[in-house]
Amino acid sequence: MKRIALAASLVLALAACQGESMSTRHLAPIPAATMALMETKGMSKNDPILMRSYKKESEIEVWKRGRDGRYALLKTYPMCRWSGQLGPKIREGDRQAPEGFYTVTPAQMNPNSQLYLSFNLGYPNAYDRAHGRTGSHLMVHGSCSSQGCFAMTDEAISEVYALARESFASGQRGFQFQSYPFRMTAENLAKHRYDPNIAFWRNLKEGSDYFELANQEPQVSVANQQYAFSGDASVMAAVAQKRQNDDQQVADLAAKGVQPIKLVYGDGGQHQSFRQALSGDDGSLAVDASARNRLGDVSRPEALSAGPQEVILAANGKPRQGPSSTLAYALQTPKSQIRAGDAARPSRPAPIASAAPEPAVQAAGSEGRSVLERFRGLFGG
Repeated sequence: MKRIALAASLVLALAACQGESMSTRHLAPIPAATMALMETKGMSKNDPILMRSYKKESEIEVWKRGRDGRYALLKTYPMCRWSGQLGPKIREGDRQAPEGFYTVTPAQMNPNSQLYLSFNLGYPNAYDRAHGRTGSHLMVHGSCSSQGCFAMTDEAISEVYALARESFASGQRGFQFQSYPFRMTAENLAKHRYDPNIAFWRNLKEGSDYFELANQEPQVSVANQQYAFSGDASVMAAVAQKRQNDDQQVADLAAKGVQPIKLVYGDGGQHQSFRQALSGDDGSLAVDASARNRLGDVSRPEALSAGPQEVILAANGKPRQGPSSTLAYALQTPKSQIRAGDAARPSRPAPIASAAPEPAVQAAGSEGRSVLERFRGLFGG
């Protein structure tokens, strides 16, 4: 009995050192409504899963694989917060959430997360390492705060965690997590055709196309510092044909006048449903006690208020400027407000009174302000 008591006290001591109580929230069952939804779709809690995330749309999808070996969409979850910009994570501290193809194993699940529950994406993967990228502890977790992660709220991560737990318990050794800047449509590719990341995104699209055509996960490897996808030969041929068709659609959309743009965020974004719930009468995000009680900490709400800024690009990937235009705006953020490790991206750059606004920059947010100076770091000066 003394040994049992000693072992119990040791477990409690270790839990205290980790700053976590011995919680059982990681054992919460899949909600009854989701179980009923699976039944209507001919799915089981034991079936393998796959996940896909989209920054621009701020959504995470969970797919289930049926008896025929094909995946079908189970549910789409709104993302409460992601940080950084569209584009891959490059280095530690850049606040970027990763983009690419990752594998999540049982060892990457964290039942004692300080953000309710979480799982590690496995960044950097082989592709990231081939490009010398750095960073660690990139997660999908609860709450509504992000420093390079995907935050889903406690309720949502509890459900997704349970779905993963049951698939692992039934023999799945790891599930694929596909992370994209946006849905890989011809319209999005046409709009972002001059973005500096377009070659990388077109590489990601090959894997996305395979999955959508076959409803099976592609086999992913890295060759010549690019993602390489393989699988059924007939599907690979269909992927090549789809690429040609989509390229033609992009060219047609460009010919019809679809402007090439870059979206730049104050610091990431969130699903529209959360914006509507938090927005005050003046358009700002009102993160009061009630909101914190529902969502937890909401990181950098001031950076979310205006939404992304839409900048029209020239063919060289730089912001387009008229023949007589000048850089009309300058950063006004005091150095004391810039935190260590964060890019200097103020949420409200003020205009220089004597200069005229840049006509080629269209503000997508409510404040209608220029962001040219904010882009200097993003576009290399």
